[in-house]
Amino acid sequence: MPARSPSTPTPSWAELELQDDLDEELELELDDNRLPPELLALKAAHKRDSIDRALYFRELLRLQGELVKLQDWVVKNGLKLVVLFEGRDSAGKGGAIKRITQRVNPRTCRVVALPAPSDRERTQWYFQRYVAHLPAAGEIVLFDRSWYNRAGVERVMGFASEHQVEDFFRDVPEFERMLVRSGILVVKYWFSITDEEQQLRFLMRIHDPLKQWKLSPMDLQSRVRWEQYTKAKEEMFARTNIPEAPWYIVEGNDKKRARLNVIAHLLSLVPYQEVPSEPVTLPERVFDPHYERRTLPPELYVPERY
Repeated sequence: MPARSPSTPTPSWAELELQDDLDEELELELDDNRLPPELLALKAAHKRDSIDRALYFRELLRLQGELVKLQDWVVKNGLKLVVLFEGRDSAGKGGAIKRITQRVNPRTCRVVALPAPSDRERTQWYFQRYVAHLPAAGEIVLFDRSWYNRAGVERVMGFASEHQVEDFFRDVPEFERMLVRSGILVVKYWFSITDEEQQLRFLMRIHDPLKQWKLSPMDLQSRVRWEQYTKAKEEMFARTNIPEAPWYIVEGNDKKRARLNVIAHLLSLVPYQEVPSEPVTLPERVFDPHYERRTLPPELYVPERY
């Protein structure tokens, strides 16, 4: 590392903290953008006009600051907010959720990503396992996939009968109206990508050891049954796009634009205001002149390899 020039000012503590925030986001970006050599040519063939990186970081941090204000408003006023993230496999739902939750308080903003239902859950009322995760006053709940599994993967893969799917379509509008009547704001996002973009992202997962866990047998089948998923999605929109809980489609081919767009849109749906806070003063530490800090055995410490 080159020596610091005498004319270069030493960064302040606040500047270092801000740099740490930027580094945290950069780590996520590096994870998103690592590309195996096998796919370099394929990526070059799919060039697109992406958002300027500096603009992306600037806007992301600004919007995340607004999300903190939104959360404070939700807590102060006892609001209840549910946000559903649906869409094609690899459409960018998880990345958007990461950016929404990155700087808010996880105690009052949580993510629900349920596994396949157990044998017991399959015998319950279909919505029952989702109801258990709905927010109380002052909470935000983000569903990474939701009860709309029945209209998508369960239907296309044959895990639900046509009778069960028809019952779902009949019940879900009234279920969501019940949620809204109970005071829950329900927001539904569908992340949309093209066939070619999904193919590229799946190939990245296949060739990237750090992303192979994201690729399930259901994902591979979704490629085979692309058109079946399209038809299922179109009927889902037609039958569940209700005024009380409408669908919002997020164009997801450009991940960065999709993240900014969905956060900005979510902020626009809640008329929040900044909550005034009392000034915080750090108290002085109590000092005991007779206290001596004990020397702990070296084997208790994590080795300093870096």
